[in-house]
Amino acid sequence: MKPDSPHAAMTPQQLAAQEAKQRYGKPERGWREKLYIVIFEAETRTGRAFDLALIAAILMSVTVVVLSSIASVAARYNTVLMALEWFFTIVFTIEYIARLLCLKHPVRYAKSFFGLIDLLAIIPTYIGLLLPGAHVLIDVRILRLLRMFRILKLTSYVHEYTVLGRALLASKRKILIFLSFVMMVVFLLGTVMYVVEGPDNGFTSIPTAIYWAISTMTTVGFGDIAPKTDIGRAISSLMMLLGWGILAVPTGIISSEMTMQRSVKLVTTRACPACLKEGLDDDARFCKNCGDKLPPMASD
Repeated sequence: MKPDSPHAAMTPQQLAAQEAKQRYGKPERGWREKLYIVIFEAETRTGRAFDLALIAAILMSVTVVVLSSIASVAARYNTVLMALEWFFTIVFTIEYIARLLCLKHPVRYAKSFFGLIDLLAIIPTYIGLLLPGAHVLIDVRILRLLRMFRILKLTSYVHEYTVLGRALLASKRKILIFLSFVMMVVFLLGTVMYVVEGPDNGFTSIPTAIYWAISTMTTVGFGDIAPKTDIGRAISSLMMLLGWGILAVPTGIISSEMTMQRSVKLVTTRACPACLKEGLDDDARFCKNCGDKLPPMASD
């Protein structure tokens, strides 16, 4: 699907839905299509409920892993924790198999980033039967939360994350040039401090002096090393003041890009049931293609 305007942008929900539909294949009919809608289309009521339930299961399963790492808790509730771990593993196994069954190209999903994360979320428990201690790897399933942000319907927050990502991408060249300039200043002043202070005052090498220069430029401070000479203190004072000024440069670059991104029009995965037109506005009541009345959004 192409947006109506060249300035239109896809929401995170639309990007995820389009990727799943185009790359993995959406079934056209039958129980596989119904299962696909529940699992991959988060803007439906059932899809949102499924993803929210899955988020709760992920958080609880990670909590179980964390509690099992506490010796006193594990000794007292070991049986309960193991039972819960197996329960969540079975749930995630069924969910993983369901995802593969409702896709036209399940192998593509299995090889994708989130497909591998889904697999890693269940494998450690089964491996733990043969290799004790391997169940600790279950912590990796918390990465699956990355996929779930699209269903929380926190439009104002998710949109800002998207705007920030686009702003960083658009200003990457400016930021890289700026960082290269900062690194040149740090290398230069760090070398100067090595010459001025010397090993007797803690600046035992140029890399050490450069590290001190970086920590001073960022106003963090090395801690163990401080200039002892008047010239060294003057240089460090200049670097600290310069550090405060440097912080404003990337902030201005990113802020200007974010201001531009705010003017970008957003579209959703909403589709007209009559003409199947996609990308309708979330507040639209009638289809802009055929004029047919639209059903309310899942959140309405």
